[in-house]
Amino acid sequence: MVLQILAFIMVIIMLNSCLGGLAKIPVDLTHTFDEKTIYWPTERGFEHEKEYFGQTEKGYFYSSYRLCTAEHGGTHIDAPIHFNEKGKTLDQIPLDRLIGPGVVVDVRKKSSENMDYEISIDDLKRWEKKYNNTLMDKIILLNTGYAQHWPHRLSYLGTDQIGPEAIKNLHFPGLAPEAARWLAVERNIRAVGIDTASIDRGQSSLYESHRTLFEFNIPAFENVANLNSLPAHNFEVLALPMKIKNGSGGPLRIVALVPKT
Repeated sequence: MVLQILAFIMVIIMLNSCLGGLAKIPVDLTHTFDEKTIYWPTERGFEHEKEYFGQTEKGYFYSSYRLCTAEHGGTHIDAPIHFNEKGKTLDQIPLDRLIGPGVVVDVRKKSSENMDYEISIDDLKRWEKKYNNTLMDKIILLNTGYAQHWPHRLSYLGTDQIGPEAIKNLHFPGLAPEAARWLAVERNIRAVGIDTASIDRGQSSLYESHRTLFEFNIPAFENVANLNSLPAHNFEVLALPMKIKNGSGGPLRIVALVPKT
């Protein structure tokens, strides 16, 4: 009788575990790709050309389009080879870098006061202290509040100019290089995402945060959306890009799974 009761309790525990795993709300963290999608000023925008749309001669409906896009634009991933000659290409990034526990580090207030703000080690340590949690082995999402400006180029990038001359006029927050190294060395993180056009701030000319992360084969997600919809922690991230052989980056569909509670 005792064994039957124990077996029944184990079944209940297993069912609760399974149901708990399913009781999650998916949150889309991806900006839609269309003619308004923001790309780096030196890149062409997203092109979606109609090939066929309508009824065929045989009486059924059919639609097909052709798309053309740079690797780095809209919500996308930077593969380590983007700034590291020996880094992993897009198709080589392990899935456990793209799927895992996520956290949101909120720096909206500081970013609203300084468009060139660099997220610091102190910001990251403050998050750990506030939530009594660690950034170790996490996917770190940086919420600067800039997603609210999408897709208005002037507000989002600091300039609406196009071409090489626009680069010097870029203004938006990013991750400080020393903070990037701290995350890689001290916390062994899986990946970093940000709701701006670059992991480095807009005024960066050496892209040191990119170079530091990619030295450790840590991928970066850029132009991430809807970070305001996430809790600070206790959620999962799935960031699955197009699997492009030898790619330095590519379009990314990133979602979070958040417990209903």
